[in-house]
Amino acid sequence: MRKIIVLSMISLDGVMQAPGGPKEDQSNDFKFGGWTALFGDEVYGNAVKKELQPADYLLGRKTFEIWEDYWPKHADIWPGINDGNKYILSKTRKKSDWKNSNFIETVSDIKRLKASEGLDIQVWGSSELVHLLLKNDLVDELKLKIHPILLGKGKQLFDDNAHPSGFTLTENTVTTTGVILASYKRAGDIKTGNAGETIK
Repeated sequence: MRKIIVLSMISLDGVMQAPGGPKEDQSNDFKFGGWTALFGDEVYGNAVKKELQPADYLLGRKTFEIWEDYWPKHADIWPGINDGNKYILSKTRKKSDWKNSNFIETVSDIKRLKASEGLDIQVWGSSELVHLLLKNDLVDELKLKIHPILLGKGKQLFDDNAHPSGFTLTENTVTTTGVILASYKRAGDIKTGNAGETIK
């Protein structure tokens, strides 16, 4: 069984929209595209480089269409992105000229993909897809870059429908610009109790 890993750059208030550039995603009049630009350093860059190792990709249609236009022309930045298998959840798209693009339609399709043999499956962007995965308890790991900035509005990483889930912090560091790089692994159901008591 493969792991589904959600990778996301988020603000302190959980906004994930258009971190990469002003024109990346201007939907709903979002005005702060490219908000991560001032936060890069060597630590940040090394973390991104590690995340760009070979994988398969599960994407929502909107994110895929941004990628489809950009990455075939910029494979020098992301070696292997064109060769990776891309699985796109969409009810409207059926095909693409971008090689290794496969279209799926349902949560059942995602479950079959997760149960198959192959590389781990990365999810980038794709806020609506992430919400669906969290709702159906299909996320094995979260790799978050939490930026010290409030954006006020924009597409959120989390919504109100996520399956209640426990996660364990497996890696963490802080960059020189104050970005928290945190990796979390799925760790069972939530345990509750009274404050001050030891939960077993």
